[in-house]
Amino acid sequence: MTTHLTHLTHLTHFPHPRTAVGLVAPGLDALNEPRYRISEIRQADPLAADPLLAVLPAMNRDADVPALTVALRTLLPLPAAADEWSVVESLAAMRDLGMFLGSLKRHGTEPLDAVPEALPVLETLGRRTDMVPRDTVHHYTTWNPIGLRRRTYTGEAMEADLQDAVRMVFPSLAASLDTCAALARLEPHDPGFAVSLDRTAQHVQSMVDSIDFTVANVSPVFFARTLRPYFEEIDVAGRDYLGPAAAQVPLWLIDLTLWQCDHSSPEYDEFLAESVPYSLPSWRDFHAAHTGGASAVSKLAAAVDWENADRLSPQLAASAVSLARVLRILKTFRARHIGIARKAYSDDLRLYEVGSGGAPIELLRSVLDLTRDNETLVRRATGRSRTPVASHA
Repeated sequence: MTTHLTHLTHLTHFPHPRTAVGLVAPGLDALNEPRYRISEIRQADPLAADPLLAVLPAMNRDADVPALTVALRTLLPLPAAADEWSVVESLAAMRDLGMFLGSLKRHGTEPLDAVPEALPVLETLGRRTDMVPRDTVHHYTTWNPIGLRRRTYTGEAMEADLQDAVRMVFPSLAASLDTCAALARLEPHDPGFAVSLDRTAQHVQSMVDSIDFTVANVSPVFFARTLRPYFEEIDVAGRDYLGPAAAQVPLWLIDLTLWQCDHSSPEYDEFLAESVPYSLPSWRDFHAAHTGGASAVSKLAAAVDWENADRLSPQLAASAVSLARVLRILKTFRARHIGIARKAYSDDLRLYEVGSGGAPIELLRSVLDLTRDNETLVRRATGRSRTPVASHA
């Protein structure tokens, strides 16, 4: 333990620092949302945790539970002090404490059994940030520093690549709130309907790019055997909270207004009920505001039925094409995600029965089927209308 806590000079850099992927999307930091102030959160170190996090991979490599326990206890602020922190500081503190929570659990120790005095700190940070009282995928990826201060469990290049793959989608998810909210206000005959769908398609494409990056750079063996154990749930005041796994990335933000709000399944709804609390407050508000609404799929089908013509108007035809396109991209993402999951959770590799986000592989297949069914519904609704009506504008 002494070696891990005092000799820091041997672990002052990571073997595979990445900078290009970690760039903050233009404009996000300027928005009036502290959780979007990504550069500030990455720079913040309210616990002065940099030195201990530099040696965390060595502690994990040696399964040094005593050192991990002392490190977590050393970093804890007084709850009263944490209660004075800004949202930015509180997010950074939860990020850094979370790395030790996940590490202790990975080595068979329930963190708050080992360090019970961490409980009021986690509850304070959860209250200050209006998020769950432990770290999430956002803490582990988007709000994680890049370069020499990157926080990792293992120090391995593949872990950094997985973090970067998730970082890539955060700006698109944030932007999708605006395009999907606009979509929910519009009807298929409105010119903005197809425009909103096309912009949403661009956001979803970034997720396909992200998963392609993951396939190219992170092996199923590394994820299943080395990284997955760090994403186990921990007990906080009698309630289990999932680890900061990539499965928490809220693709449901886009599903919701495209099809999920009225073409879902009980299994997917149950999964969302468990997943939504791990998201940002404004994203949870978006979910609450649009649950139970009319999806783009339903609105398009109703518009086609109402028009009841052999040929669609140009605007309705454009909306149909755009909706089918974004659903097709979503389908592509989910098919590739299942491919990764099947390899990582194959019988000869897996250490766990369910994914890091708490869902079995069967649910991924079910949601892919739902996405495909909704794409088919769009194609069938417009299939008899091969040619758009000429515009008289």
